[in-house]
Parts: sequence; C-alpha cells; structure tokens
Amino acid sequence: MNINRLKDLREDFEKKQEDIAFILNTTQQQYSRYEQGIRLIPIDKLDILADYYETSTDYLLGRTNIKKAYPKRK
Repeated sequence: MNINRLKDLREDFEKKQEDIAFILNTTQQQYSRYEQGIRLIPIDKLDILADYYETSTDYLLGRTNIKKAYPKRK
C-alpha cells in the first residue's frame, strides 16, 4: 500500500483526517493508523476511498501511477 498517497489525496481535497474518517465510518485515530501504515485498510473502505477520490484502488495501492478511475461497468 502506498500510504503517502492517502495523505496526499486527502490534502489535495483539503480535508482533515476527521473528514475522511467520517466518510469511512471510523474514528480519526483509526484513519490515522491507515495513513501511517500501522493498519491495513479493509477492502470495503479502500473501495469507498477510490470512489470518493475518483481514482482506482490500484492507484491507492501503488500498483499504478495513473490517477484516473476505471470506467464503471454497465
């Protein structure tokens, strides 16, 4: 997981950890652990972040440098 991307995206959207924690239905402390790489992000929360930031889970995981989200299935 590319933990730097979580913080960079959050800051690009001018959000606080508390804001993202609310979106993920978790605490600020837990979200902070995700950003620091102390805890792995559950898949369901990773999916929520990808949708929120309009990117792919592959980008969040560091598997690609392309920020653009994949097209949605019909």
